[in-house]
Amino acid sequence: MRKLWLVFTQAATVCLAVLFVVSTLRPDLLSWNLRRNVVTIKESSPQPAAGKINSFSVAAKKAMPTVVNVFTTKEVKVPRHPFMDDPVFRYFFGDQFDAQTQKSTNLGSGVIVSGEGYILTNSHVVEAADDIEVALADGRRTQARVVGADPDTDIAVLKIKLPKLPSIAFGQSDQANVGDVVLAIGNPFGVGQTVTMGIISAVGRSHLGINTFENFIQTDAAINPGNSGGALIDADGNLIGINTAIYSRTPGGASLGIGFAIPVSAARQVMEQIVRTGSVTRGWIGVAVQDMTQELAESFKLPQARGALISEVLSGSPADKAGIKPGDILIAVNDKPVTDSASMLALIAILQPGQQAELKVIRGQAENVVKVTIGKRPRQARREE
Repeated sequence: MRKLWLVFTQAATVCLAVLFVVSTLRPDLLSWNLRRNVVTIKESSPQPAAGKINSFSVAAKKAMPTVVNVFTTKEVKVPRHPFMDDPVFRYFFGDQFDAQTQKSTNLGSGVIVSGEGYILTNSHVVEAADDIEVALADGRRTQARVVGADPDTDIAVLKIKLPKLPSIAFGQSDQANVGDVVLAIGNPFGVGQTVTMGIISAVGRSHLGINTFENFIQTDAAINPGNSGGALIDADGNLIGINTAIYSRTPGGASLGIGFAIPVSAARQVMEQIVRTGSVTRGWIGVAVQDMTQELAESFKLPQARGALISEVLSGSPADKAGIKPGDILIAVNDKPVTDSASMLALIAILQPGQQAELKVIRGQAENVVKVTIGKRPRQARREE
């Protein structure tokens, strides 16, 4: 009897040990589970449902290697106290306290658009820089030179010399729609490369007073200081815009969900001219214009508001030589309708200097056609920010 009891206790001990090991390591092998859930829950599938996108990591990984940090340095004069101009002071101390200079640094972003080393960025990022350094996402750093810049659109082209450079694919910015998902990539506040997500809030934004030529993509993807010149990409990782400005209540403030990017179609046209000739040449006739309103149309006794009102004609300009007068209403350029002042600027800008254009104007309620020889648009100083 004692022997049987000993065998029973040993067998029970072994069974309990096996049960403990199995229930700990492989509870799914048991028909019942000792570790029951307090609440019955439904576990999510490790794979996304068909047709559903829950991550943009593929698009980000595709574009991030092509976005670079741009570091610029320039010397600026330190203001001196007016007391230092006093003749008595200068008699005793000479010119040793004359205006001093110090180095000012700036941070921005850029996008490698060609394996040959061409980088798109903003003109204001590299404006007046004495030294430009570019840091790639793979850790490489190198000096860059400015191929050319166009302050009117705030686009600049840089060139670097490094082997095996990644380059981004250009998307179709002209086909971008409100509601499309976009990602903004850059180096905000110098914290390092960052990706933010949003949607396209509007297209064709103009009359913002940011650039001379405006046709912005508006997005709520966070664009903060340091993102200027960075990439705005679509859900496939293709470049559709160059981040350039934000709306903020304070100078240098953070994003409030209203950011603007230059469409890549416009940036590409500027880049190709800069690479080919070193600058951008645009047509110019030398007038100041303003949008027509219904009130203005009524004052001119016109049935509807259309075109752009010429408010000023520069003396000696192509428009002045052609007989254009202040008060004329420009309604067409080479038979292409002028809808507002922005469209008028764009229609004149695409014309080549020396080319003759036909401008249709309303003067005294009568339509007239004036032939103008297009001039070259002078370089404009960029607006201080």
